[in-house]
Amino acid sequence: MTKIKETSTNFANKQALANECLEVYASNIIGGQWSLAICCYLINGKHRFGELKKCLPNITERMLTLQLRKLEENKIVKRTVYAEVPPRVEYELTSIGNELKLIIEELGKWGEKHKAEAIQD
Repeated sequence: MTKIKETSTNFANKQALANECLEVYASNIIGGQWSLAICCYLINGKHRFGELKKCLPNITERMLTLQLRKLEENKIVKRTVYAEVPPRVEYELTSIGNELKLIIEELGKWGEKHKAEAIQD
């Protein structure tokens, strides 16, 4: 994952656009294939790291870790560590993360419709 340097013009432009347009702000939080896919699986309930990895076999462990941290920092995902041996860690959507359910369902409907129309062309 490439991180934009906070001193770059690109970063400044991205920040200005996110400040002016709440849709861009929101898409910056859940944008990207992995973040959205993780949210899709967590809509159905809590998952452990290994379970998420099995759901997303093409993601590297490092990328999954980075994406989960990003979602946690943005208060979309909650990470719970249980005091067990070996330690058990579960990820789940927060209350604001759960509000994405309807949005994700609508994105799915739109994607299905767009894909069907694109195939016809």
